[in-house]
Amino acid sequence: MSVRAGRNCAALAVFLFVNSKCKRYFHNRLKPAKLTWTSLFRKQHKKDLTSETIKKKRRTSSKPYSRSIVGASLEVIQKKRTEKTEVRAAAREAALREIKERMKKAKDEIKARKAEAVAKLSKGSSKPAALRSAAPKAKTAGAGGKR
Repeated sequence: MSVRAGRNCAALAVFLFVNSKCKRYFHNRLKPAKLTWTSLFRKQHKKDLTSETIKKKRRTSSKPYSRSIVGASLEVIQKKRTEKTEVRAAAREAALREIKERMKKAKDEIKARKAEAVAKLSKGSSKPAALRSAAPKAKTAGAGGKR
């Protein structure tokens, strides 16, 4: 395609046709899917004989089986699986109770330590408790840097 002055022409795609019939249908903008003799029509309407003969291979799926884990042997796992839910629930409750008791004991120890520390401070200092607890306040106006 020649380029004339003042016009920009884009490079067009080149279409190759098998015969004049195909060319004529293309230029008349007829869709190949609507023409029964085209390969596109045959593919869309499942007229292909070759695709029916080919059978897809099926993948064999692995069946689940139980095996031992690092922490527990297979016998232990089987025993837990066959165990009744009531037994399991009772064991869970007992474990929770034991954990709560342990936490309560730890809290009591912390409280006792704090009480001892307060008692030591009150015995050692001669200042009244009100003066000890009051911390010096920072200046509100003019406090801070440049930014």
